[in-house]
Amino acid sequence: MKEEITSPLAAEKLEGEALVVEKNEPVSEMKSLDIEADEKQKDYADERNDCVKIETQVQEEDNDGKNNNLEQKIVESKALESTDEDCASKSQKETNETTEETLGEENEQEPVFDGTEVPGMEASRSTSTRSLDLDSETQKVVDKAVALKNLVKEKGAVAVSTFLRRLSGKKDEDGHDVSENQDKNVSESAKVDGTEEASQKTAEKSAWNPLTYITLSRDVDPTNSEEKNAVNEGPPQHLAMKGRAILYTRLGCQDCKEARLFLHRKKLKYVEINIDIYTGRKQELEKIAGSSAVPKVFFNEILIGGLIDLKSLEESGKLDEKIDYLITEEPSFEAPLPPLSGEDDLSSSGAIDEQALIVRKMKESVAVKDRFYKMRRFTSCFLGSEAVDFFSEDQYLEREEATEFGRNLADQLFFQHVLGENLFEDGNHLYRFLDDDPIVSECHNIPRGLTDVKPKPITEIASRLRFLSYAIFEAYTSEDGMHVDYVSIYGSEEFARYLRIVEELQRVELLEMTREEKLAFFINLYNMMAIHAILLWGHPTGALERRRLFGDFRYVIGGSTFSLSAIQNGILRGNQRPPYNLMKPFNAKDKRSKVALPHPEPLVHFALVSGNQSGPALRCYSPENIDKELMESACNFLRRGGVIIDFEAKVASLSKMLKWFSVDFGKNEIEVLKFVSNYLDPAVSEALVEPLANSQLKVTYQPYDWRLNC
Repeated sequence: MKEEITSPLAAEKLEGEALVVEKNEPVSEMKSLDIEADEKQKDYADERNDCVKIETQVQEEDNDGKNNNLEQKIVESKALESTDEDCASKSQKETNETTEETLGEENEQEPVFDGTEVPGMEASRSTSTRSLDLDSETQKVVDKAVALKNLVKEKGAVAVSTFLRRLSGKKDEDGHDVSENQDKNVSESAKVDGTEEASQKTAEKSAWNPLTYITLSRDVDPTNSEEKNAVNEGPPQHLAMKGRAILYTRLGCQDCKEARLFLHRKKLKYVEINIDIYTGRKQELEKIAGSSAVPKVFFNEILIGGLIDLKSLEESGKLDEKIDYLITEEPSFEAPLPPLSGEDDLSSSGAIDEQALIVRKMKESVAVKDRFYKMRRFTSCFLGSEAVDFFSEDQYLEREEATEFGRNLADQLFFQHVLGENLFEDGNHLYRFLDDDPIVSECHNIPRGLTDVKPKPITEIASRLRFLSYAIFEAYTSEDGMHVDYVSIYGSEEFARYLRIVEELQRVELLEMTREEKLAFFINLYNMMAIHAILLWGHPTGALERRRLFGDFRYVIGGSTFSLSAIQNGILRGNQRPPYNLMKPFNAKDKRSKVALPHPEPLVHFALVSGNQSGPALRCYSPENIDKELMESACNFLRRGGVIIDFEAKVASLSKMLKWFSVDFGKNEIEVLKFVSNYLDPAVSEALVEPLANSQLKVTYQPYDWRLNC
């Protein structure tokens, strides 16, 4: 067989020898050699075909043998795999048990993730890496490193996702842990292509609707069929009608609250016009109704009347006729109109800031680009020397005067040093416009850049914010403040006005506020900011999502960024460490620490609402009565289940919030109980004196209900 296979090689050799012809040979000999070569070539072709046939037979025989060997190896490998799977399942079980123990401890603690902003975060975000020119040998090393990285990434993806899903507490439709199901499908999940995952995430993101999170984000107990059916049914449906119902109200009106409840019971969708918010509508109401008394209800252009009129029509049976008219008839041009966008809104009004116009012109003149400074790269920066050049040419100033002019602009928070080293200096110092800052640009009250209107006093903005929050809470929350109509808030003109008000906070001065003004302003802002975050991002369902909501949802206030955690732990708690964290929100060089209250205010925990069932009730707070209102909120929260005392069993069941922030209430559980006893019913407080003196009470903590307060 070897001779037959190698004979074509011999033919090629002979052919090569026949083609080598010396130049001095006769032409006849060359022709004879050509004929001989042709014959050799034909013989070579025949031998080649025979060799192909022989090789095909040999390969078939070898394949049969290999298949037999392969089947043998497969049987052996399956046996090894089963042994490996048993070992892996045992190790995975041990790992899961360890993880469950760790997570069990965390679930008992229910840590309130704060999302504390780490110093230098901004610099780390703006730092970039360099691309290197790689030679062939280096490229091989890089390829091996990339292959190793992909292997580790593929093998670790399942373990990491399992841990994160266990930590977030996500469950499937049957109520089982997602990670348990994922462990069963390790091989399938490891084969998922990255592009398919990206397209799936994109599809999920595009299909998300902020108005559907209310029923989707609840952690419903699958064993409770009544609760599950209630969630599936969703909120009560309004009557489908062509007409328009208008309800005129004002702040603090009890009859207006009853009129809202009356229309809700009738399943009538209405538009509320608060004449304290829309001051121009008061004259309209006097013109079409003859009086500015509220409440007033209109069905299209027909005046129904006030609360007494609604009840009398219902008793006489004529209200159904009015409702039928509202269902079938469209409103005419004489019917009152809903509030228009920006109506009677002072947010965009005010004197034009001439310095803002100079800064806008400056942004078009100086070179704003990425630059290196102290071995680090910063994005969207400009040089102090270039800014001084612009001020000198534009304002006709000497260089020292131009530097002082730049300090005035920096003092009004138009721009700042990238590392906060100085206010403004001439030279190779790097500065960045406020809206070009990578962290500030992610804040949710700066969507359209810097405003051209002069900053208003913080007291004026806080007053309008308090006024608007009061109107929103009255119109879209339950009477006890424990339930919020997020869907109605999302589409209301009041919420749109709120978004315009918080845009004015970009360059306000906070240091001039008193303690009472800070308490009222930041509590009201926190509660509205939490509603804004839930409407924009949805309600968090796990610890990691709560961390993101508390730490990553920010507003820019007075040139600095404030998250929900920064407001609660940094400002209102006097820069105290959040629960289960090692760092304070503000370091010594952070200018936000100057705004923080000098001492923790323990009663603020009974006023801050982050959208949970176990949280306190929503209400509005005023600087004039802030201490009284905080005491009322504390009494309301603690007497409605925040503290439950069983004197027979000698057990005190406390809200877990009193455990997380126990350092604000006392050094130990006895001191915490003594603190809260001041806000319980007098009879309960008196009965607690002896057990607290003898330390006879056992303290337990209630499970915290993270479900949405809708």
